[in-house]
Amino acid sequence: MNRLPFYDHEDAAAAGTQVARVTAAGGVVLFPTETFYGLGADPTRRDAVARIYRLKNRPCGIPLSVVCADWEQLRELVEVPEAHRVRLSRMWPGPLTTVLRARHELAASAGGTLAVRIPAHAMLRAALYRSGPLTATSANRHGDPECREADAALASLAGSPDLVLDGGSTAGGRPTTVVDLTGEIARVVRAGDLSWEERYPWDDDHALA
Repeated sequence: MNRLPFYDHEDAAAAGTQVARVTAAGGVVLFPTETFYGLGADPTRRDAVARIYRLKNRPCGIPLSVVCADWEQLRELVEVPEAHRVRLSRMWPGPLTTVLRARHELAASAGGTLAVRIPAHAMLRAALYRSGPLTATSANRHGDPECREADAALASLAGSPDLVLDGGSTAGGRPTTVVDLTGEIARVVRAGDLSWEERYPWDDDHALA
């Protein structure tokens, strides 16, 4: 297991190259987000996604979310309804995960849908520019609390990832808000610090669900 510092943009540039190399080979990466540590793997590789499930002792029926560096990466994976694009563009990057129709079946997707977000962690986005989208499930054994420290995540997991990006303590807080946008009406699956229902200044000019 290789461990790299992940504190500034120079670290992000070096780490991004290693993340791309590791995930291209089917490896798993532990990385910080704006809330907790997450586990990343190539969402298109079934062997890599299967390793995530084993590390977490996670039931196979629960799909994984995916983080993207920007809208360009995100639109290659999912279809974004026109009615929600303005709101999403104002809320991303941020701790908001949306369930959308997948453009094609991925190892991390389920039933033609995929949970995606653009994280509010600048260095993580910088790494994602080099590696491409990655899974981003919380780095803890299923049923354990989410972890703010890399060492706590390693202690919780049922095995070791191939690469650790150690960014110190994360902010913690509540998990990301999860909203299902696959139907006619937006459905909040999990409430977090970022509220989907709250009215925003741009809502008066755009008809959003």
